[in-house]
Amino acid sequence: MDDTDRRLMRASQAGLPLTPEPYQTLAEQLCLSKDEVMQRLTAMQEQGLIRRIAAVPNHYRLGYRFNGMTVWEVPDERIDELGLKVGQLPFVSHCYHRPRHLPEWPYNLFAMVHGKTQAEAEAQIRQIADLLGAHNRGHDVLYSTKILKKTGFRSGQSAG
Repeated sequence: MDDTDRRLMRASQAGLPLTPEPYQTLAEQLCLSKDEVMQRLTAMQEQGLIRRIAAVPNHYRLGYRFNGMTVWEVPDERIDELGLKVGQLPFVSHCYHRPRHLPEWPYNLFAMVHGKTQAEAEAQIRQIADLLGAHNRGHDVLYSTKILKKTGFRSGQSAG
């Protein structure tokens, strides 16, 4: 990581500029080309210095009041296949595999759903259950009760 990478990280750590062309805006701020900004961000991602570049919507502001982390117990040998299918559903914002903690926590597949009403969220959960079919050995949902501030990398913090 050189000085230009550090300047780029500092300029983007609070989020990309909210402009029609955020990479161009960063490039202009740092006296770089847009291509160089994109190449450097890609290289930092490939090196594991940054995990991802993604939009982080505030679901509550968008009217989604029923945000639930669904947890599923599915066969370990099918987790990749089933997780891919669940993650491709249009209403699932993120989906991932987590280890079980038996006997208290048998769940190994997590998928976040967002509904404007409880009925909408419950319908989404039923769709996941239908998709998993006989592979669904049990599930639960943990609804959000408060908004947590989401932030990007901060200089001086480890990315752990």
